[in-house]
Amino acid sequence: MPAQRKLGRATDQRKAVLKSLVTALFQNGKIETTEARAKEVKNIAEKLIAIAVKECDNFTSKQVKVSAAKVDSKGNKITNTKKSKNGNEYLVVEREVKTDMQRVDNPSRLHARRKVMTWLYRVKDSEGNTINLANKLFDEIAPKYKDVNGGYTRIYKIGPRKGDAAEMVVLQLV
Repeated sequence: MPAQRKLGRATDQRKAVLKSLVTALFQNGKIETTEARAKEVKNIAEKLIAIAVKECDNFTSKQVKVSAAKVDSKGNKITNTKKSKNGNEYLVVEREVKTDMQRVDNPSRLHARRKVMTWLYRVKDSEGNTINLANKLFDEIAPKYKDVNGGYTRIYKIGPRKGDAAEMVVLQLV
């Protein structure tokens, strides 16, 4: 028995369609597509959310030293003039060292994150900034479903599509 429905496409095309639909679902919270595609995307999305819920709080924090350039009130880097051994002068950016708390994934969470990333494309928002959908899934979506066992998505039928009469549905995160 195949892992997914064939959807009338070659394997590479089918995986690309499903990947783009899963990415759009996690990015926007809902998508409008045909019923057959929605059922496949629902299966994939439910599995990914279940993985994220299981590994939601599986990380540790540690202190890390971070070196950053000192900045003046206008936001410009502060520089000093130094002299080299052969007499040349050059500018050196003044730096300050801070300690920061950083989250570190445990091995099982890292593995889960990599599994999830195989089903997600890299996307950008309207301003051109890259959105990390794996982070969004683990930090925003999964904590909402922490006490829920399955049923993370819902399918609404909205009627046949004009043109080929394919049954159209809305798939959304509950």
